[in-house]
Amino acid sequence: MDSAAIDRFEASRDRLASLAYRLLGSAADAEDAVQDAFLRWQASDRERIEVPEAWLTKVVTNLCLDRLRSAQARHERAVGDWLPEPLLEGDPMLGPADTFEQRESVSLAVLTLMERLSPVERAAYVLREAFLYPHAEIAGILDITESASQQHVHRARRRIVAERRGGDEVDPASARRIVEEFLAAATSGRTERLVAMLTADATAVSDGAGLARRLLRYETRERVASFVRAGFRLTPAKRRLAGGSPTIHIALINGAPAVLAVIEDRVVGAVTFEISDGKVASLRGIAAADRLARLDDAWGRHEPEAPVNSA
Repeated sequence: MDSAAIDRFEASRDRLASLAYRLLGSAADAEDAVQDAFLRWQASDRERIEVPEAWLTKVVTNLCLDRLRSAQARHERAVGDWLPEPLLEGDPMLGPADTFEQRESVSLAVLTLMERLSPVERAAYVLREAFLYPHAEIAGILDITESASQQHVHRARRRIVAERRGGDEVDPASARRIVEEFLAAATSGRTERLVAMLTADATAVSDGAGLARRLLRYETRERVASFVRAGFRLTPAKRRLAGGSPTIHIALINGAPAVLAVIEDRVVGAVTFEISDGKVASLRGIAAADRLARLDDAWGRHEPEAPVNSA
């Protein structure tokens, strides 16, 4: 393959990776899909491809659909032990992010809700909301009718809107203030102070640091507050498990405010916040090492502010 063909593919790589990440919720799987697309591009009769960008988009979309439909993927996502892979602000997989809908489509909350859609609904929704494809082009990519594309997007949008909780767009300064207040409440020893910062229907989900077979779920403000207090309470056992005492940093993950626990420049845990009316509506705790690999790599190239506190 000549350099011009390689350059043409590379010019689309970030966009293809961003598409694959939204469809799969996993940066590692997205990279695999893009690499498979490159191999197909390499083996193709490129002189017969009139619009390379459209051809590559269709290839990546269908590779992702094959993955979503596979028995292995259905098993992994059905047993309740799956959370989207978090990405640090600035990661090219988070683009495009010009509109609210584009930013919303890559939030951890919406990526989680999209698990409840059929693969075709998810693909149609992502192509429309995140990449602004007209229904005629979506129909061509998915090999469906234009009317079917409209129906898939409508059903997906209606379901996500109906089940979406929290997720207000918060400016970085306000988000930081809310997270700092939440951290202070979580470490104050006063449960009532923490409960007051949670919405009435607050929820929390944790992967149990990868040690639990299923996601750990908490509902009601009191249970969420107890989970948070226990999570931020450092014990000798936690120090041994993590390999030391972490420093705490505030960051943006998938567009949402988050707290990162860092030990010797290694991210060992992340908690993301969904904000609604100035209160915390939901929390997601991710500490399984395989889900933090890309975030940790990005953090190593990042110049963070001083930690908000040290354990």
